[in-house]
Formats: sequence, C-alpha cells, structure tokens
Amino acid sequence: MTAPNPETVSPQVLDELDAYLVELNRAAAGAILPLFRSDHGLVDKGDDLGFDPVTEADKGAERAIRALIAERYPDHGVIGEEYGEDRPDAEFVWVLDPIDGTRAFIAGLPVWTTLIGLRFQGKPLLGSIGQSFLGELYIGHAGGSRLMTRGESRPLKVRPCPRLADALIATTDPAIFQGAEREAWRSVRAGARLARLGCDAYAYAMVAAGTIDLVIEAGLKSWDIDAAIPVIAGAGGVTTDWQGDAVGAHGGRVAIAGDRACLDEALVALKAV
Repeated sequence: MTAPNPETVSPQVLDELDAYLVELNRAAAGAILPLFRSDHGLVDKGDDLGFDPVTEADKGAERAIRALIAERYPDHGVIGEEYGEDRPDAEFVWVLDPIDGTRAFIAGLPVWTTLIGLRFQGKPLLGSIGQSFLGELYIGHAGGSRLMTRGESRPLKVRPCPRLADALIATTDPAIFQGAEREAWRSVRAGARLARLGCDAYAYAMVAAGTIDLVIEAGLKSWDIDAAIPVIAGAGGVTTDWQGDAVGAHGGRVAIAGDRACLDEALVALKAV
C-alpha cells in the first residue's frame, strides 16, 4: 500500500484526525505505562511453534483506543492485533498494534512502540509510532511528519544515504527470516556498514528521524506496518515490499529506507527471494 495524497481528504478533516491520533496515543500510554517494568500480566498466546507473549498492557491499550474511536467515530472500522476486525471495509479504518515489541516490553527495554494507523479508502492516510516511556511521538502523513516530544514539535526528515556500503541497517531478529529470506538478509548485511537488531518498529521511527538508513523485515501483519507508511512518506522516505512494490494490505516482507538509491541496491538481493 502506498500512502494516499492527503489532498484526497480535506485539510480540516486531516487536521481533526491528526489531533485525535495524538489523543489516542495518550489513552494508550495511560494503559501501558503503569504496567511497564511492573506486573504486566504476561500470557503466552503461542503454540508449539514458539513463544508469543501478550500482556495486560497490550490488551488494555487496545481496549482504550477502540473505546475512544467508537465514541468519536462510530462509523469507522478497526483492525487490531488483540481484538480482531470490526468493519474492515469502512471508508476510514484504524489499524492498531497497542504494543509492537512486546518482547522488549517484558524485558524492560524502552524500544517497544504503540502503532496507530488510519486507512482512507483502503490506503494508509495517517500514522503514528509512539514511545510513551521516552515521551516520543512520531506522527504524520505523506504531506509531512513530525516528532512530538517534551512539549515541542519538530519536522522529521530522512537522511541521504545512496550507498548500501555506508548504511546503518536494522531488523528485529534474523531468526524471523526463513530459507532464502535468510540468505537475502545476510547478503544485504554483508554489504552494509553496520546492523542493529531488536528494535522492532522503533527502528522505523529512526529511519524517519534520519539515524537509521534501512530496515528489512518479513512476516509482518497489517498492524505491524500500516502506521509507519505515512510517517516514513512524510519524512521523505520510502516503504516497499521485497519486490520494490507497494506493501500489501496484509503486510508480509517489507523494506523501509530513507534513500531510494540505498533501497534499490538492497532490493537486488531481496528480489531474488
């Protein structure tokens, strides 16, 4: 999915939705922060294939967000990691991951984020990547993105990095890659300057902030990536699948880059999968 031109929605409506997105992040933070580095009620919702943690913070934050959306925009749809779909074909659909990086959350590491995206007519329109413990909210749309922190706001801008050899790249965990995916990651990693692991969607925010150049992921769900697409676009970056095409409505293999030339170099290996 590519982020639609914000001009397809009136400036007044876009401003209203943007302001409400900030409110939704505050509500999520209110449910999450009391449980961070505390008794978070961990449950393993996985199966024999592996550990898949969920906490009361995940569930409480999504409930809080959904309740506010239902109150303010009862005709909007919602897709969420914890509580499924409600009118996913509506004109406006919120896509929620209350805590992306639950493993980091239960480890007490402040690189988990709250991802809230808004689709308009099936395409990501607005998005936010919130790290409430650090007081950071990366938010925006294709027309522009900003970082809100400590009562201040500043524009977000990716940095130029046309050569993969100069790039700082990231992925959540190389273990997520299967078969040929793993070889593709190794090829890209071998060509890059430095790789960082374990940051989940916080790495997406760092691309928008101009400190990371390329993030490569696989096996994503819609709630893992929808919110990031408008934020990255508004900061001047690009989000594609491993073939260089728009990310599909259900996630999948994704590459996020600040510089298209760097991405194109990485895609040589990724397209082979």
